[in-house]
Amino acid sequence: MSTIPKHLRYSPEHQWAQLSEDDHVLVGITDHAQEALGDVVFIDLPPPGREVRAGKPMFTIESVKAASDVYAPISGVIKEVNPDLKESPEEVNAKPYDTWLVKITPQTPTDFEKLLKPEEYASIIGTSN
Repeated sequence: MSTIPKHLRYSPEHQWAQLSEDDHVLVGITDHAQEALGDVVFIDLPPPGREVRAGKPMFTIESVKAASDVYAPISGVIKEVNPDLKESPEEVNAKPYDTWLVKITPQTPTDFEKLLKPEEYASIIGTSN
């Protein structure tokens, strides 16, 4: 059963988002997503400065099963990517909620508040939280 931390927000495409102290948004994939993917072997992270749009693919994660798009939960500009993932993409499987993929500067700061609350995300994946 997937865990769903209460301090995060979620997208219907199985990304989590966390508002950082500097008003950027950290983005990762949920436990549910990493379970569905299987063992992650490569993450094709985008370059900082790339503009992303909510609900549109940002980059690809490859696992032993398949390649899958990671969608932007909000619109904005990629400020930073997690440098550790180039050498250790499997961290996404080991610690999905401690492993952020990208940090986004939001186009509209209030977009974060429009993301799914934990209970709403739980109902999408068919679990109780």
